[in-house]
Amino acid sequence: MFIATKETIIHNEVFILTNQRAVFWEKEKALLLSDLHIGKTAHFRKNGIALANHIMKSDLERLSALIEYFQPEKFIVVGDLLHAGDNSDVDEFCQWRNQYPDLQFHLIEGNHDRISESLEKKLCLDFKASLLELGAFTLIHDFDKERSGFQITGHIHPGIVLNSAVKSIRLPCFALSENQLLLPAFSEFTGLDTKNLPKKSKFFVFTDDGIYEV
Repeated sequence: MFIATKETIIHNEVFILTNQRAVFWEKEKALLLSDLHIGKTAHFRKNGIALANHIMKSDLERLSALIEYFQPEKFIVVGDLLHAGDNSDVDEFCQWRNQYPDLQFHLIEGNHDRISESLEKKLCLDFKASLLELGAFTLIHDFDKERSGFQITGHIHPGIVLNSAVKSIRLPCFALSENQLLLPAFSEFTGLDTKNLPKKSKFFVFTDDGIYEV
């Protein structure tokens, strides 16, 4: 697995974007990601749609590689950690989580995160809230137009279309505007929204081989 990086400065702080769908925030020593949707494949299987569970395994392998690469003190999920409550995929995630007992685990709740008190304990969360304010930044799952300041968000599953003479391709991306850093969905088992993106943004698309500003 190849980790390509691209450094960007936001409000005088260093954020390192990666082609593995996550960002490393240097000052906070935090790995930021959004929209894991753990349990989505198990939810589909429960409803009679046969899906291999290697999808989540691949997501967790990428997350492990990022933890090894950046050595963060905490990882922060900016919403939609889960897809449909507790199921067998959540059990597998918890087993993975137990490999990193010293790594703080923060969750900014998203619209899919229906987490009971017992499930919260099972997930070994160190922090759970609807938003998190760190210095000049607010981490929140969906952009709040009523809030001032800079927001780091998820929810949209952003992507852009690149056109060529041969064909058009859709790629996931980060979107950076004056007041928002929109994270891609971390799980590869998600669709892409190419229409509801922040206006006047810079886009950073990525492939298995690199990350590029377009």
